[in-house]
Parts: sequence; structure tokens; C-alpha cells
Amino acid sequence: MSKRKTIDAFFKKKDVSNSEIRTPVAVAVETNVDTLMPDEHQLEEIDRDPGSRKQICEFPINKQDEIRRAYLKESPYQPKNIDYPYNDDTHRHRFQLSWFESHKDWLEYSPSMDAIYCLPCYLFSKKPIGRPGSDAFISTECARWLAFQACAFRGHDESLDSKNRGNFIELIKFASTFNDKVASVVLENAPRNAKYTSPTIQKEILHILASNVRNAIREEIGDAKFCILVDEDRDESKREQMAIILRFVDKNGFIKERFFHVVHVRDTTALTLKKEICVVLSRYNLHIENIRGQGYDGASNMRGEWNGLQALFLKECPYAYYVHCMTHRLQLALVTASREVRVVHQFFDHLTNIINIVVGSSKRNDELQYAQGEQIENMIASNEIETGRGANQIGTLQRAGDTRWGSHFQSICSLIKMFDATCKVINTISEEGANYKQRGDAEGAYQVFTSFEFVLILHMMKEIMGITNILCQALQQHSQDLLNAMHLVSTTKSLIQKLRDDGWESLLASVISFCGQHEIDIPDLNACYTKARGRYRHQDEALTTIEHHLRIDIFTVAIDFQLQELNSRFCELTADLLTLSSALNPKDAFRSFKIGDICNLAENYYPQDFTEHEICLLKHQLQHYELDVTKHPDFQNMGTISELCRGLEISGKSKFYHLIDRLIRLVLTLPVSTATTE
Repeated sequence: MSKRKTIDAFFKKKDVSNSEIRTPVAVAVETNVDTLMPDEHQLEEIDRDPGSRKQICEFPINKQDEIRRAYLKESPYQPKNIDYPYNDDTHRHRFQLSWFESHKDWLEYSPSMDAIYCLPCYLFSKKPIGRPGSDAFISTECARWLAFQACAFRGHDESLDSKNRGNFIELIKFASTFNDKVASVVLENAPRNAKYTSPTIQKEILHILASNVRNAIREEIGDAKFCILVDEDRDESKREQMAIILRFVDKNGFIKERFFHVVHVRDTTALTLKKEICVVLSRYNLHIENIRGQGYDGASNMRGEWNGLQALFLKECPYAYYVHCMTHRLQLALVTASREVRVVHQFFDHLTNIINIVVGSSKRNDELQYAQGEQIENMIASNEIETGRGANQIGTLQRAGDTRWGSHFQSICSLIKMFDATCKVINTISEEGANYKQRGDAEGAYQVFTSFEFVLILHMMKEIMGITNILCQALQQHSQDLLNAMHLVSTTKSLIQKLRDDGWESLLASVISFCGQHEIDIPDLNACYTKARGRYRHQDEALTTIEHHLRIDIFTVAIDFQLQELNSRFCELTADLLTLSSALNPKDAFRSFKIGDICNLAENYYPQDFTEHEICLLKHQLQHYELDVTKHPDFQNMGTISELCRGLEISGKSKFYHLIDRLIRLVLTLPVSTATTE
């Protein structure tokens, strides 16, 4: 009687008053399986290797329960004293022994197949399709694919009568079309508690996948020092979310920025953000004392000198040096410069207005593209442009975004390219607009658009922003290092200064040529310039020519504000840390190499990473390094410290100069921008 009662426990209905969901395996484990064991002679049919054993359905039906009890008695097969082989992928992954600890109740490993299996799936699933628990793995594979493609799982209506039950269920249905058994086992005949399609199961699968990814990242970091890049924002549901990126140099010398976690936070105070970051790091055994860099935007809760997030981390780890995101600095510099110069500020207002008028509706956008097509045909017919595959594509005007300064450059370039087509559409609207407002707005926009001053500023901003756009794009590369970023800032300043000193004549010539091609009135540049303030000009106002006004009041002032903002925003990049770090830079055949600066860098800024004895050894390594690496032909053409790190690893010199390699990796860990986090 007691035996029958215990067997019934396998099939006992769930107590609705108990919120905990108990699987058949959990119930079986809680019972006294010793009393349910088959005789010893039956154990010879038990194969411990999940990759080679018989399926439950292959045993005689009257013995299947006994076989299940035998496997429950033996527990999951988890061989530990073996060498787990690497796979053949580029990243060389293999089974990890630690997984047995985190999934000890169900995970099994097959040495013969080098594969993992689920014991509950093997014991209690329906007849499988080629492998234990196949129905569960079908759901798992669909979840993995949707997660990889960043697709939504759920549908608005997932009922059986719905024509579209969401991506997850519809993908499983699609997979079933290739195998009738999948359809019958997974979708039709599976018990309700074993379909593996519920929202709870979907979230659990995603959680497992996310944990596996984070564990792989943790393994990739190893013992290396790392940098945290953090940004927070609201999602579509108005919940504050904090994204955490880890920057580090891997074993092969590559700079990696890995998206690690998104955490919901109650508020955005520095203390709350720090607490949540520490929870995430400690969960994966990443110690705060190993942080060697912090990268945030310029918000006060992030960069605050006393109570900001960077200050809180510096209290616990004084070597977690903070770098204000250089992309944000550039953005702030360019935006501020454009607002400070009145005519440039007005130019961008006019630019936005013109683009909105022209592409404000699909009809106008079609007219723009049709006019552009006619223009291209005429230019091809007159041999003004060359033809070729991918050339002369018809596009549209690009709107500028407030937080993406690179979009302003694209907006200006698109307007110059489609100048004639834009003029034609604006003219059409001014004559045939649906109401007086449309016609009036279009006529005013046309007068501004076809003025010599607007065209001059249009080309001037193209030149300025063409220079800064190179820096903007370079700063967003996750493999960028801080020393090279400093160099790019320096070259950007030099090029803008060169444009100020020598660029006026060529700019003016190109603007005059452009106006001639597009039939825009060119004023007498030697005529007196007067402001449109009324009928009379103040007698004490100095007489200036139109050219003087355009060159001094617009061209020179705009560039001076640009340089002033760049110098102001990037001035702290001359700090001692970065100055000393530049001694490692291989640019120009190691021109900046100085043994004293490199030793001071290690001793003053990374004392926790070098002992006193290693500081002494570092000096001797640098003496050999100076005669070896800096003179070696393979290292002469390197331009960045990241290239140097890779070169040392490839050549094997990183082992001989291990202290120098360690210092280079620490410098590379310093962040450049939060573009990855954004």
C-alpha cells in the first residue's frame, strides 16, 4: 500500500494553494526512491552515458518506470576527472566543470558525444525525435534564434484561435512543418506542463542564455583588469534602465567592449547606480579593486567630483581613473559653438525648416526624387557626371538629430547634392501650395535658401564639420585607445586652425562657382555692408565691405568659437597620466619613447599592479626593449598603442617584456567614449 501511495506521488495534482511549481523530477527526488529500486540484475541495462544509452521508450513498457527510478537513484551523469575537448570554432569554447555546480540537479555530459543533456527531459518527455528531450530543445533553439535577432517573443493574442500567436510560437509552428513528429509532440500532444512555450518558460530560457553569455564574458576577462562603461535611460515603459559595458584587453591583445547587463534602477542617484553595479560585478566574481577605468557622460550624477558615481568608485579603488566620454565632449563643443554664433544658429534653424518643408510629406518627397532623377539624366546626357555601378543614386534630404552631430554633416551634404531639386520643389510649393501658409512658408524658405550668405555658410559648415566628423566617427570605434584619440583631437584642432588661416580664398571661390552653376545672385563683395536695421545707418558705424563681413563676422568668428570650445572641452587630456602614457606610443617610430616617463607611469599611477621589485625590473626590460622593439622593422610602421599590443603578442615578445605588456594593457583599458553603451 505504501508503495502504491509513493508511485501515485508522480501523478499527484498540484495543490492550487501552493504557489511553488513542482516538476515530476522534484517530486520523485523528495520521495524515498530506495524503496522503489529494481533488483540489482536490472541495473545492467542502465547506460550512464546520455549520448549512447537507450531511450526510455525502447525499454519494455512494464519496465520503464523501474528504469526511471534507477536513473533517479544514480543522479545525473557528471564525469569530472576528464579533459573536456575544445570545439573547432574560432573562439574555442568547451564544456566547463563549474556548470555541474550551477546545474547539479539536471545537467548531464556525454564524453562520447561531447554534448550536454537534460536528465528530466530524458526521463519524462514523450518519444523523442533523435535525441533526449528534443521537444524541449526545439523550444530552446527558437528562443535562442529570436534572442540573437533581437526579435519580440510575445504576440498580442496567443490563444489557439489566433491567426498570429507571436514570433516564438509561430517559429515553433514553422519548425514543425519540417517534421510531423515535432508538430504532434510539441504542439498537439504534449502535456500542458511540458510544452515549453509559456511566457514563464520563455523568460527562463532567456535568463539561462543570458547567464551563459555573461559567464563566457567573465571567462574571457580572466584575471585582466577592466573598465566599466555605464549609461542610463528610460525604456518604452518609462522604467529607468542602466546599461553596463565592460572594456578590457583579452589574452590575444585585442581591445574588447562587451555588453554585460541591463539593470532596472529605482532612481538615477549615484549611490543607487553604484550599488546595482557592485551587485552585478560581485555576482560574477569581478572585484571592484580590479577596475582601472570609468567611462560616463557628463551628467552631474555621473561625473560629480564629490558625490558622483566616479567619485564613489574612486573612494574604493583609487586607480579606477575616470574619463569623460570624448564623443560627448565633441558633441557639446560643436553644439555650443553653433549656438554662440548668431548667423550659424540661424542657419541651422533655416536648414531644419527647409528640410521639413520639402520632405514633410510623401508626395513632396516623391517630387524631390523625381526632380533629382531628371537632374541626373540631364547631367549624364551632357557628360557632366560619370556613370557606373552604384553611382548617381537617388536619395532624399537627411534630417539632423539633436544628439547625433554626425547627422548634421550628412544633412548638409545631402542638401548640397540635391540643391537644384530642392529649389524646384520649394518653388512648386510656393506656387501650388494647398493654402496661404504653405505658400508663404515655401516662399520665405526659397528666399533664404537662394541667398549668397546661406550658401556660404552651407559650404563653410561642410568644411568645418567634415573635419570634425572624422574625429566623431573615430571616437565611436570600440577598439579606439585613448592615446590615439588624443592624437586625433590634436590633428582636428590643427586642421581647423589651418582652415582659418588659409581656407578663406578657396572657400569663397567654390561658393562663387556654386552660385554661378545654380543661378544665384552674387553680390559685389567690395560694396559697403549695411545691416538691415532700418532706412538709415549710424554715422559712427565703421564702413565695412561685404567680403569683410563674410570673412570676419561669419567665417573667422565661427571657427574661433569652434577652436575655443575644443580647447576648453579637451584641455584635461593633457593630464600627467596621459602625458606619461604617450611615451608608450609607437607612432613615428617610437619618437615619444622615454624610459623615465614609462617608469613614472607605472610607479605613480599603477602602484597596485607593480611591486617595488617589478618597478626595478621594468627599467631593465625597457633598456632591452629600446634596442630591440623600437628598432625592429616589424614595429616601425605602427601608429597606435593597440597595434603595438597586438604586435607584441603575435611576435611572442609580450612574454619576454611581460611588465611592459602589462602596462600597455592597463593604458588600453582606459575608456574613450560610451558609444557602445549608447
